[in-house]
Amino acid sequence: MSRLLLARGSRGALVETVQRGLGFAKDEVDGIYGGGTEAGVSEFQTKNGQNTTGQVDTDSWKAITSLPTPGLFGRALQLTADFEGHGFTLAQGNFDGAGITWGIIGFTLASGEIPEIVSVINSTNPQLIKSAFDDLAPKLLQIIKASPQKQIEFADSISIGPKKVRLAEPWRSSFGVFGSFAEVQRLQMERAQSRYFEPALATASRLRLTTELGVALCFDVHVQNGGVKNAIETSLRGKNFSSERKLRIALANAVADSSRPKYQEDVRSRKLTLATGSGTVHGAKFVTPNWGLDELPAV
Repeated sequence: MSRLLLARGSRGALVETVQRGLGFAKDEVDGIYGGGTEAGVSEFQTKNGQNTTGQVDTDSWKAITSLPTPGLFGRALQLTADFEGHGFTLAQGNFDGAGITWGIIGFTLASGEIPEIVSVINSTNPQLIKSAFDDLAPKLLQIIKASPQKQIEFADSISIGPKKVRLAEPWRSSFGVFGSFAEVQRLQMERAQSRYFEPALATASRLRLTTELGVALCFDVHVQNGGVKNAIETSLRGKNFSSERKLRIALANAVADSSRPKYQEDVRSRKLTLATGSGTVHGAKFVTPNWGLDELPAV
């Protein structure tokens, strides 16, 4: 049976795939499901004898893109990446002590994730590093092998602005080019799945969260918060909840309450949006079924 995958308000790589499938011009492919995309989907549906809704369900997705239905990982990733304010190409400075933050879910220099990705690409296709970073390539390869202290000092030196959010040029643009390569994007996806989504599946299983929203919530916790703390997991497993929704809400609030005070309400808004299926995050309204995440069994 067909189900909703994408609708107005969703953003990200899956929306870009739909836009390209509809034949949008290159400068029109922006990954934003707005009025233009809705009109394009409606026109396609009408021409192809489908129910004209302006929304992409599984039948429309296959007809428009000729691709398999995106799995739960891809749908959860799209929403969490939007929460994070990141895409494959964005690189930011040392605003939080993590050095450089870059990529689809904000891989960082301090965690070793950026060095790992750069090292893999350097061993499999070094020309991509040369193409993206040009004369900066030797410095980048030197930095990824440096001590954590030297890495942070370097990141601090190329971070600008009062809060050091912005990465100085040409580093910012170079990381952008690097993230635009298909091979680098595939590697980012693999890392996001193995390092964050698969552990999130294990967390969801232990907590007996079986819906798409439950798994997506756990994934977001792993990305933003490093996972569910043992004390929280033990506490929740020791309680009886009349519905999974109530368990999700309890998890959302527990994770927020255990966060650093200045981030608690940001964490809470994100987590409750996934727990309940709608909410406001960073001033933007979200309805999760429009992102392909609903109160349905996770498969």
